[in-house]
Amino acid sequence: MLGFLTGATTALHFLALLYIGLGGFLVWRWPRTIFIHVFFAAWGIAVNVFPLPCPLTVLEDHLRALRGLEPLSGGFNEYYIYDIVFPRELLPVVAAGALLLVMASYVGAYVRWRNRQGSGGGGVPPRTVRMG
Repeated sequence: MLGFLTGATTALHFLALLYIGLGGFLVWRWPRTIFIHVFFAAWGIAVNVFPLPCPLTVLEDHLRALRGLEPLSGGFNEYYIYDIVFPRELLPVVAAGALLLVMASYVGAYVRWRNRQGSGGGGVPPRTVRMG
């Protein structure tokens, strides 16, 4: 059971990383999810810039310890991604690309939102205010 939970935590971690990179495009379809994505994106940046522990890495390390295994050396990204998914030397390029991808998804979401507001579809109808 612990092996399953460890694997499920790892899978959830990969899904969270995908959501951080691509979740902004879901906002195009479901605009209100922007708040969830901004939180995930900000958290993803924060745990990579500041010495904050990622709760999923902490959970995975805990589950590994219960199984008698060592914690992930260097954390999740170090263990599963660097030099496996892409070479470590490309990290600045990948990070810049991920940031541009998130920014592009937000710009697209804003453009779609403005177009909906202008066409009257999905926006709040204007109220008429009478003076006097």
